[in-house]
Amino acid sequence: MMKRSSSLLIFTVLSLPLISAVGWELSIPSTTTARSSLRVREGSRFKIAIFADLHFGEDSWTDWGPRQDANSVNVMSTVLDAETPDFVVYLGDVVTANNIAIQNASLFWDKAISPTRDKNIPWTSLFGNHDDASFVWPLDWFSSSGIPPILCPSVSNSSWSSDDGCGFRGTTRVELIQEELKAANALSYSTIGPKELWPSVSNYVIPVESSDDSKQVVALLYFLDSGGGSYPEVISNAQVEWFKTKSNTLNPDLSIPELIFWHIPSKAYKKVAPRLWITKPCVGSINKERVDAQEAENGMMRVLEKRSSVKAVFVGHNHGLDWCCPYKDKLWLCFARHTGYGGYGNWPRGSRILEITEVPFRIKSWIRMEDGTVHSEVNLTSD
Repeated sequence: MMKRSSSLLIFTVLSLPLISAVGWELSIPSTTTARSSLRVREGSRFKIAIFADLHFGEDSWTDWGPRQDANSVNVMSTVLDAETPDFVVYLGDVVTANNIAIQNASLFWDKAISPTRDKNIPWTSLFGNHDDASFVWPLDWFSSSGIPPILCPSVSNSSWSSDDGCGFRGTTRVELIQEELKAANALSYSTIGPKELWPSVSNYVIPVESSDDSKQVVALLYFLDSGGGSYPEVISNAQVEWFKTKSNTLNPDLSIPELIFWHIPSKAYKKVAPRLWITKPCVGSINKERVDAQEAENGMMRVLEKRSSVKAVFVGHNHGLDWCCPYKDKLWLCFARHTGYGGYGNWPRGSRILEITEVPFRIKSWIRMEDGTVHSEVNLTSD
């Protein structure tokens, strides 16, 4: 989520239409180069750093914009040096496409990924509501007379194209992931598809394998596209059915702990949100805004409630929230910490960290700040 200031016109140069089911299937490659599993190192704990709401590419035509991107790179580098994670999750709104005045937003996406790639740490990414949004004209691009330097025909006129300077096509979710995989040096675990799901691009599961070959998988990490941008802000029925089938196949007896990641919080987050101060059983440090939830999640939370193996859901989107709260005493609902200098809000930046201990099994989480401090540690599993 990025709250736009009054310096931006509420006028999109090009509205990207929702893709039809047929066009959707045709547009997604049938194969991917992503890896299929992670592995706990012998005698070690498995640690994940979450980078949320980086918003690369804002105001890139000014001096301010590139400075914010540089600051965001510094936050990520600081966290990676301090925590030395085994894996990184880019939890959506990696770029602010509606503020990127070029056709290829993957250039900014690549810059956002670079701190992790340069340190040879594997990662995965999923989408937020800004990553493939339509470009919005900034007010400072208008002349003193109030008329844009280039007069563009109505968007309803199909004869114009972005080549004449009248608009920006933007970069689709599929294109962003394709470019990421090309430049990943085999480190990206991001996955395209499944192509039969809609609205979505990246819905996949990554097993974390035990360091002991004789033992089962330690945990299952599920990633879902919660929409936004060129899609409705929903978890669709198709995604719910996909999760049910996949989880029942991989974990029929519920013996493997499961962690869920998507960008936009479900409405269940509103039910558990602290009213003012963050008090037990919730754990966190900032509660500065209301939960901005998905339009619909089509029963996804009911499915998660029924699975005792699901330990927590992790989301971004709200920059002014970083708490974890228990939901119906069954699982934890957690916000990541706003990592990027792009987007709204001036709260100090940081990253939510997850740590999986194999023996005895435990999942802990805390927040590592840019200034090096650590706070809000919480145990996400029962002792």
